[in-house]
Amino acid sequence: MEITVGLFLALFAFAFACEFIDSSLGMGYGTILTPSLLIMGFDPLLVVPAVLLSQAFGGLWASVFHHQFENVSFKSNSKDLKMVMIISGFGIIVAICAAFISTGIPKIALKTYIGILVSVMGAILLINRPFRFSWGKMVAVGIVSAFNKGMSGGGFGPVVTGGQILAGQDHKSAIGVTTLAEAPICICGFLTYLIVRTSKEFTTPLLNMPISDFLHHMFSPKLFQWELILALLLGSILVAPFGAFTTRMLKREKLHYVLGGLIFVLGIWTLIKTWS
Repeated sequence: MEITVGLFLALFAFAFACEFIDSSLGMGYGTILTPSLLIMGFDPLLVVPAVLLSQAFGGLWASVFHHQFENVSFKSNSKDLKMVMIISGFGIIVAICAAFISTGIPKIALKTYIGILVSVMGAILLINRPFRFSWGKMVAVGIVSAFNKGMSGGGFGPVVTGGQILAGQDHKSAIGVTTLAEAPICICGFLTYLIVRTSKEFTTPLLNMPISDFLHHMFSPKLFQWELILALLLGSILVAPFGAFTTRMLKREKLHYVLGGLIFVLGIWTLIKTWS
């Protein structure tokens, strides 16, 4: 699909809007952007790396501003940084494992499970039932969210943000932690995609490929549409301070209902898309 100047600006604006929602509320970038790009006619094999790479950079940059605006603390030995390490650590391991077993589980069953899980979490947040924080709950959040990401590519942000709040984490900290924790998982997903897709271009084993041929195919137009990646990168990076500032300005009571409502809607949307 050829990208004109007008389409490039539209993609930039769309990425800007999606990352604003994601960085300010802890979810929504891939959930909204990926299906929208597919509807617009982009090849799924080109959409995947573009969304993963732009979300990684957008999340990393947004987490810097979340820290500066004191929504979250990423100082050494801080509770928030430990949660990022737990969620990212389990996320990378479980997501890779889940990707290998994904072919054995019906997609409709998995998406139904994610839709129900996210909807229930949103409903519990709206009810405003308090839970006590525990590290065991955080490990469970990391495992469940990473399983969803590895199996279906979605269901990470709502589960991580909502799961942290249900486990007793402060709302603004939960958003900042999710924003940073998803970045390394996206990077690993991007690199995995890169290696697997490149290896499929050759009949020889991956380790026996000439490095020059490997690098040539890795960054070829077959795997990347650089105009698409650039538009999404610029939009997701430039919006970072605005999203983090919005999180800071939202009052806890309002943020509670905004997050609960958004998580619930995303869960219902997932179920509708699955069964429509």
